[in-house]
Amino acid sequence: MKFLYKRYAPGVIRPVIPIEIRSSNKRLRYEALIDSGVDECVFEAQLAQILSINFRQGIKRVIGGITGVEQYYYSCPITIFVGKLTIETNVGFMPNMPEFEYAVLGQKGFFENF
Repeated sequence: MKFLYKRYAPGVIRPVIPIEIRSSNKRLRYEALIDSGVDECVFEAQLAQILSINFRQGIKRVIGGITGVEQYYYSCPITIFVGKLTIETNVGFMPNMPEFEYAVLGQKGFFENF
């Protein structure tokens, strides 16, 4: 599977791909940044709310790099669709995630499947 980098402005491109995330009977199309420096996939907590996921029932963990300071996120099971591939994995939902306009796909949950 091959995706082109997304152009944001002249000379500004990023590895952002379209994905679909599902939980129960709800689904959401979204964009995600592929980041090999991130240990786990991390999404904004608002996405969990849209999908009716009570993310605070997930496993509470700490992350540092994405925000510059330690922040908590909650690891929850989810289904991610990338092209025609389906990934059943856990992702972190972060209540205070900076608004990047996309999720972050990392080593665990994304790269381990490709």
